[in-house]
Amino acid sequence: MDYHLLTFVTVAEKLNFTRAAESLHITQSAVTLSIKALEKKYNVTFLDRTNKYVKLTKAGELFYFHAKKILSEYKEVNDLIEHLSEKKSRPLAIGSSFTFGEYLLPKVIAEYLKLDEKRDDPMISIRNSNRVIAQLLRGEIDLGIIDSNLKSHPHLTITPFKEDELVVIVSKNHRFAHLSSVDLEKLYDETWILREEGSGTREIVNHFFQNHAFHPPIIRSFGSTQIIKESVEADLGISIVSKYAIQKEVFMGSLRMLRIKNESILRYFSYIVPEFTFKQYAVSPLINELTKENRQLYKNLNFGE
Repeated sequence: MDYHLLTFVTVAEKLNFTRAAESLHITQSAVTLSIKALEKKYNVTFLDRTNKYVKLTKAGELFYFHAKKILSEYKEVNDLIEHLSEKKSRPLAIGSSFTFGEYLLPKVIAEYLKLDEKRDDPMISIRNSNRVIAQLLRGEIDLGIIDSNLKSHPHLTITPFKEDELVVIVSKNHRFAHLSSVDLEKLYDETWILREEGSGTREIVNHFFQNHAFHPPIIRSFGSTQIIKESVEADLGISIVSKYAIQKEVFMGSLRMLRIKNESILRYFSYIVPEFTFKQYAVSPLINELTKENRQLYKNLNFGE
């Protein structure tokens, strides 16, 4: 799929760069660059934009009409040659969010490869959830795994397959290290060390804080769970992470796990694929491996309800 074309169609339908970026789960600057690239390529202005409005020019209206047809034809082409997709032109490419990619995906891949010794090792990239979505939209990967509670996307199919719980972690020397649960209010003055904006974990934590009108004065943002764990171990602050990310540290005693009293912070890992894909046959065995543990539990789960 042409990434610039998809971005233009979304802007044309939303008539707003910010809402288009939110819909595609990319940055507003990425939207702007795509539109500029198209306008430079054709040496014409497709959008009249001011601080108050965005509207299509005559050229933009014409381009939008044909762009919609082109995107529709991608699906038609996919249907025509789907049977050829069994022959892989390259190894399967997977993009995963950090938590699932670092702590759960290796076991899934190991089982996936055991089922067929002739399979090539898949190419794997680990990014935050927003970047995985962007990779999929650009056609750089065939399957994405995210830890965001994203419910829907105009150009992607999103399927939850595994539940995850987020928990508070403190060092073994922390004043609350002996507890199993704590009131959220008692953590207000702590230094919070959280994942960066754009990560699925940060999205869930932000939402949880907002729902409880909880606005701690000190928040530090780090780009990986491993750095966060080591920082908490060094008594630089506390954090909220997936329970899957701290099993070794809790077992070894270097970190303590706390739950918020009377609260459960839950999310779902979801796999995402393009609305239509040339590699459906190739990704199906991996999807089966991802979902086999909880297939019955999630087969009727619908985030849109």
